[in-house]
Amino acid sequence: MSNRVNHRPRLVAASDEPAAAPEPQPRIGPPADAELLDSYSQAVIQASERVSPAVVNLEVRTRRGRRLGGGSGFLFTSDGYLLTNSHVVHDADAFEAVRADGSRGEARLVGDDPATDLALLKLDAARLVPTARLGDSQHIRVGQLVVAIGNPYGFQATVTAGVVSAVGRSMRSASGRLIDEVIQTDAALNPGNSGGPLVNSRGEVIGVNTAIILPAQGICFAIPVNTAKLVAAGLLRDGRIRRGYLGLGGQNVPLPYGVVRFRERQVEAGVLAIAVEPHSPAERAGVLEGDVVIGYGDAPVSTVDDLHRVLTVQQIGQRSVLTVLRDTESLALAIVPEESPAAARP
Repeated sequence: MSNRVNHRPRLVAASDEPAAAPEPQPRIGPPADAELLDSYSQAVIQASERVSPAVVNLEVRTRRGRRLGGGSGFLFTSDGYLLTNSHVVHDADAFEAVRADGSRGEARLVGDDPATDLALLKLDAARLVPTARLGDSQHIRVGQLVVAIGNPYGFQATVTAGVVSAVGRSMRSASGRLIDEVIQTDAALNPGNSGGPLVNSRGEVIGVNTAIILPAQGICFAIPVNTAKLVAAGLLRDGRIRRGYLGLGGQNVPLPYGVVRFRERQVEAGVLAIAVEPHSPAERAGVLEGDVVIGYGDAPVSTVDDLHRVLTVQQIGQRSVLTVLRDTESLALAIVPEESPAAARP
């Protein structure tokens, strides 16, 4: 018997062999646009493409046709309501909106609020118009990407980009009231950008561009969109923003050291009443010139701005307590605020 073993070649299926790497194929034609853009560029492009069709160039005139200037605005409802700055439309009687596609339309003023530098207009549009989506300014973070769109010096639909430089800033409006929670950005703004949208990377409006500081560079401000929503709703409902009114003219003053220390006051300053208007809530409450207001209801008052903040529409007609210092005596005066007239004093 032979001990020889027959070695037969093993048959191997093609699938048992490791797959060979495919040969690289040469590219035919130019690369796709997306491959040429980094993520930052794509975010700016997408945001601007979403919002630019809703941005308008506002031309404002008197009834006699004298041009007063212009600015920007943006449509936020498909039936033609648009937001802009109060200082863009103030003292004007006629408004023309030029859209990004070159179409023109007359607009009418629904109402403006100099205290927040915001205004609401209605474009006479025969068809539905592109709109900008309103976002939420409550959760803005310092450093996030923002895009500003407007018409600086009349250059239609100009786009600039930057970041949120700071949040929670305060800015004095033309009426003298303080605008709170203002957004600071380094996205370049110029005259004509006023009233245009400040947009996040998702193409949502988070602010209304309103001011720059000259000669500084890269210090620009926008009214938060949450404020704009409240103002727009009030202007649409009433044609004006209703606020409480006391009828006293005041200035901020420090309290005497002894009053603060020995009476354990919550505040170290107050509002000195330098004028009390006749037949006003302040006069009826017994406020005298020389009194120092240090509290309203449960809220301490250190400045005129503190009074402005507490005199909301909800306070109109509601009895409250105005705490004043008269000499060194503390008095609690019952007061009922009225609706504020056009003047902006408390």
